[in-house]
Amino acid sequence: MRYFIELSYNGKAYHGWQIQPNAISVQEVLEKALSRLMRAEISIMGAGRTDAGVHASQMFAHFDIDKLIEDNLIFKLNSFLPNDIAIHDLFQVNDEAHTRFDALSRTYIYKISNQKNVFDYNFAYSFHTHLDVDAMNKACEILLKYKDFQCFSKVHTDVKTYHCNIMFAQWESKDDQLHFTIKADRFLRNMVRAIVGTMINIGSGKLKVESLHDIIKSKDRGEAGFSVPAHGLYLTKIEYPNTITY
Repeated sequence: MRYFIELSYNGKAYHGWQIQPNAISVQEVLEKALSRLMRAEISIMGAGRTDAGVHASQMFAHFDIDKLIEDNLIFKLNSFLPNDIAIHDLFQVNDEAHTRFDALSRTYIYKISNQKNVFDYNFAYSFHTHLDVDAMNKACEILLKYKDFQCFSKVHTDVKTYHCNIMFAQWESKDDQLHFTIKADRFLRNMVRAIVGTMINIGSGKLKVESLHDIIKSKDRGEAGFSVPAHGLYLTKIEYPNTITY
């Protein structure tokens, strides 16, 4: 039987989602907890591979098991797991359902703090230079015109295609922060952080809005902006078709 598990995590203490040979990851911690509670060797597959320090308010993973799940497994997992990982739901799906390949879209939010704040410096990028939000939103409109985003991908990445379908991209002011929301069918490694760094260069006047056309067409990571810190990035939503469940 295959199960989807919905969780969230604070990524500060982890070297990303995926298991690493010499560093702690969210996947490793969750696999060990499931294996211990289920008294079986459990391997899980996540919907994506968030980088070190990136957070997730919604993440999905799936695993297979040949025995019934206890009704109180969510409670047991949350009691067993560290405080920076929380389980929200657990449900059976079709045997072929896949958290990564069946995902229709993923949404990320990047948070920039406009003012020094002792409570959110670990969870938003402190950038106190004025940014032209209107210019950055005009740049968002340009993003929607393209499919190939090699210029925003980490170099030496083993992927078959750099094409992504960006469905939504927008900046908005929220209290003392700026939030960048972006939704796509898939993302390349470091893509969101590179887009945000490029947008900051546009918003601060270092680049013209129209220059984004040339940056994207160049397919050259060196032409795009800097990669913003990971701690301001959140995976916030993953959407699936209704057909994954019975």
